[in-house]
Amino acid sequence: MNAQRRRGVWLVIAGALAALVLGVATTISLTATGAFRGPAPVGWRGPGTRCSPPAPAGRVVGVTVGDMGGMMGSPRGHLPPGGGPGGPGGYGMGMMWLRAAPSRVPVGTVSLRVVNSGALTHEVVVLPLRAGQAVGERPVGSDGKVSEAGSLGEASRSCGAGTGDGITSGATGWTTLTLRPGRYELVCNLPGHYAAGMYDELEVAGR
Repeated sequence: MNAQRRRGVWLVIAGALAALVLGVATTISLTATGAFRGPAPVGWRGPGTRCSPPAPAGRVVGVTVGDMGGMMGSPRGHLPPGGGPGGPGGYGMGMMWLRAAPSRVPVGTVSLRVVNSGALTHEVVVLPLRAGQAVGERPVGSDGKVSEAGSLGEASRSCGAGTGDGITSGATGWTTLTLRPGRYELVCNLPGHYAAGMYDELEVAGR
């Protein structure tokens, strides 16, 4: 290789190194000044965002919903209609859960505060229980859901009250109801979730 060619090669290498150094320096400068950061889209919430519900009315029932992870269904949290491997309840109580505390409250105004501690989207629907009927016994339809006939309300809005598109991972939803004495079943009625074990009992006692 003659001297002129060697000089050309070194010039190319030097130019590439200069461009690399300039690029790194520019990136550091832009990052430091916040040029890469922009306003989040309206309504955006980062994953795991906790919401602060307003002061609830009446007796508060904390409801925790959760799951073992998003690998069991679609991004919105739907399972196959039968509930997963093995048919109804195939994922079992250990894979998805819905727990209410306290499980017994006096008659009157009751506020449900639902926290989604899982990776999938969930909801809570309040359904009355007949005398002698146990939780988890409702027939599941071909769409993977139970009938909501007689529903008294639901919490299915991320960071809001009442009905919505579901409570996303890390978010809180709430609803306030007036309940008569009796037994009620709290269910997640997204496809496949009831069969996977997402239900619990709430008893409302007379004064």
